[in-house]
Amino acid sequence: MDINCLFCQLSEERIIGQCDLTITFLDSYPVSPGHTLIVPKRHVATYFDITEQEQNAIAKAIQKSKLILDEEFSPDGFNIGMNNGEVAGQSIMHLHVHMIPRYKNDVKNPKGGVRWVISNKADYWSNSDK
Repeated sequence: MDINCLFCQLSEERIIGQCDLTITFLDSYPVSPGHTLIVPKRHVATYFDITEQEQNAIAKAIQKSKLILDEEFSPDGFNIGMNNGEVAGQSIMHLHVHMIPRYKNDVKNPKGGVRWVISNKADYWSNSDK
């Protein structure tokens, strides 16, 4: 636990799920309704710092979160991802997995999904012979 870490100091009312190893809560700055974060309880910076048990717990939390979000928000799909390291866009150095519900027509063209993190390389299909 890091006393300066936002995710180590979560208030109970923000938490929508937890187990011995993880906490699940709604993002304070959601990009879509139901945007959820899953974090290990142990303060670690990236996915590459967690144990196999924490990996398994995160995978289970993703599945449980999907059920909750399906019931409450009825999304049409999900983006699931994480930023590992500052150059990858990580701004809070406590591993957090984003579960972002997606809705039909929430963007003009969703093709490419997470590839858009590097926008000039995302559209691989327009100039392709395939």
